[in-house]
Amino acid sequence: MRRTARAAALTAALCALAAGCGIRGTAVPVDAGSAPSRASCLTRPAPAPATPRPKTQTVTVQLVCASQLTPVIRQRTGPGAERTVDAARALLEELRRQPSSAEEATGLSTDVPQRLTVAGPRRDDPAGTLRLSTPPDELPQLGLAQIVCTFAGTPAAEGRRSVLLGGPGGEAPRSYVCTDDTRAHPENLQGD
Repeated sequence: MRRTARAAALTAALCALAAGCGIRGTAVPVDAGSAPSRASCLTRPAPAPATPRPKTQTVTVQLVCASQLTPVIRQRTGPGAERTVDAARALLEELRRQPSSAEEATGLSTDVPQRLTVAGPRRDDPAGTLRLSTPPDELPQLGLAQIVCTFAGTPAAEGRRSVLLGGPGGEAPRSYVCTDDTRAHPENLQGD
């Protein structure tokens, strides 16, 4: 009988000790990042067409996977865009487009609003400014980071790493820079 009582007491003590393990609640909200994902986020370049199509160009856009930005290569049909605003419109069109079934299967998505448009600078804007139909600070943070990192280094940003973006109102445009940290933590993107 003593052995049974001792085993029961030991079991109860171990259960009480094990109950103290784990994640404890806090009085202050803690941002622990996004939930883990089983998505691989690996993409393969779009297959080249069997017969070359005229006016096809390769573009790289940034899509979202597991709350991070992932570069995705797409084939785009249409004339090349050398002017800043034309390049921005072409890239924004790709960002608004829903991911293909192959892209979705790898966990890719877009947070860029479907109705978002882009225009060139106003008369008093600095050179290279792009005006969005929605103020940048009102866009989803991931969507804004997608735009900035997709435009950076292309004719849409005149080849610069920084992108000058403004909204439809009279506010001054702000400069946004795409870095490795921006791609890994797009929620931290800030404009200057």
